[in-house]
Amino acid sequence: MDRQLKEGQGWRLGWQPNVAFPGLVGTNEWAVELTTAEFADFRRLLLQLVDSVEQLQDQLMAEETIACEASSDLIWLEVQGYPHQFDLSFILLSGRRAEGHWPAGSTSELVSAVQTIEVF
Repeated sequence: MDRQLKEGQGWRLGWQPNVAFPGLVGTNEWAVELTTAEFADFRRLLLQLVDSVEQLQDQLMAEETIACEASSDLIWLEVQGYPHQFDLSFILLSGRRAEGHWPAGSTSELVSAVQTIEVF
């Protein structure tokens, strides 16, 4: 599998196999390289949060916002906002420390890219 880099307005996502830090998450202003396990957890937890928000959507009034978080031993993620448009934040919990944030205008495309990037 070759190196992949997907990017859009306010987000970047990458995968390059056979290197120490094959995953990449970021924006146009910052980026963090992730290990295979960190990137796998980022993808898994993000998709779980999106699923949770979609399941709760019918229980919220139109003007209500929601905040959901999920974590592993390696990474913490939070989505906050409306079910159809939310901010995404993460904190890397492993030996290296990093954190990042994407505003609501960027997360829809980022989630789509996470679902389509070919890894492992």
